[in-house]
Amino acid sequence: MVLSRCIPSSGISSPYANFRLPDPDTDTNESQLPMTPLYDSLTTNLPHPVMCFQNFPFPPSTPIFPGAAHVQRYLELYTTHFELGSFIQLDKIVTSVVRDSLNLKWLVQLHSGESYDFDLIVIANGHHRIPRYPNIPGLESWLTSKKVMHSVWYRHRKYLGNKVLVVGGGPSGNDISAEMRGACTTLIRSISGAPCEDSGNLKIRGRLTTLGADGQAFFEDGSVESDIDYCILATGYQVSCPFLSPPLLLEGLPPRSPPLPETLHNSTYHLFPLARHVFPIQSHFPPSSLVFMGLPVRVAPLPIMEAQAAAIVHAFAYPESFDVERETKDLLARYEERSTAANGDAAAIARSWSVFTEPEQWAYQDELYEIAKQDIRVPQWRKDMYAAKVLLRNFWVHLENTGEADDWVKDVGVGEMDEWAALMEKLLAAAWKWELDTQSSSNQMETQATVSV
Repeated sequence: MVLSRCIPSSGISSPYANFRLPDPDTDTNESQLPMTPLYDSLTTNLPHPVMCFQNFPFPPSTPIFPGAAHVQRYLELYTTHFELGSFIQLDKIVTSVVRDSLNLKWLVQLHSGESYDFDLIVIANGHHRIPRYPNIPGLESWLTSKKVMHSVWYRHRKYLGNKVLVVGGGPSGNDISAEMRGACTTLIRSISGAPCEDSGNLKIRGRLTTLGADGQAFFEDGSVESDIDYCILATGYQVSCPFLSPPLLLEGLPPRSPPLPETLHNSTYHLFPLARHVFPIQSHFPPSSLVFMGLPVRVAPLPIMEAQAAAIVHAFAYPESFDVERETKDLLARYEERSTAANGDAAAIARSWSVFTEPEQWAYQDELYEIAKQDIRVPQWRKDMYAAKVLLRNFWVHLENTGEADDWVKDVGVGEMDEWAALMEKLLAAAWKWELDTQSSSNQMETQATVSV
């Protein structure tokens, strides 16, 4: 059985933004948050042949970087193809998951008052709903003045004043900044570690340190911007499992390791200790009886979760195969590696824990399939296309602007996944040529300008 709080007819509408910092004592039910952070123009930042399930491609002729409606339709087709609909119950809000140690069952309580007993639990509630607000002096005052909102409430470009600040350097920050440049006189982007740079109506600044009075913003390099009318915080989201309580889950940073803590901890950046980012190694229940999916970030999510599912099913079927000693050793090795990189800073370890490099995510998928005893490996073409994702997306936007995009994907995908793989190779070659031609043209223009001077 799948219990989901999603409502089929809810769309992507949202309540008005909350102009206040969340109160941990009163905001536990998440009732004032949108069902989704999707904004109207959102498209995937990965080509769909790279981000889809291994042997279930998107429908023929799907744009390479599809919008939310295409992705929703894809998941609906997946559900229909594998006849999963009868197992899914929507509009079901889980409020409590507790362990019945006597009967070795999991007791699940719903907001409606319904309750269920389960032998095994998979928690796959995502991590893009609870806004993460940065700890910045002056933020609360700006919220009170209704001059700042988190990107979870952003839906589309609109006039918010002549001078707008967008905080955050991730995909949402990129998309929102690109849209808002056309709705204001000056767009300021705050990106940690970025050098100051001005281009047209865009100003790049480093990490935001303070929001002052009269629309002032102070940055890590000492620069100051004044007369800012509005601020959008694209500062990410928190990992949240409000239905798990002590002793199953403790909120806050875990103690330093070794040894591993005996209770699972939620730092809001990561859950620890989870073997393979899936299986909780602690003292309150078997690690293969309640598991987590979808926690790694900066990855191709659907293939990762597909590999996790394979490992989970194997662990459910053969719990004796779970090697606690080996997994503990691997966890401690990763902790030592992250601790060294973070100079022992516990908060920095937490922030980096679930962030994967490109080689890591491919090795991770392969290892999960090894655990599941399945002879599946990530194909090289997926790795190559993932590495070129930024170039490919820029080229695809160019094709959309020139009206050529539809011709590229017309009738592609009628056959097997190989059709999409072949198209991606062809598209990447064209993208490299386009980038070289663009650079050459730009260099010629600069040379001509220099000669003219």
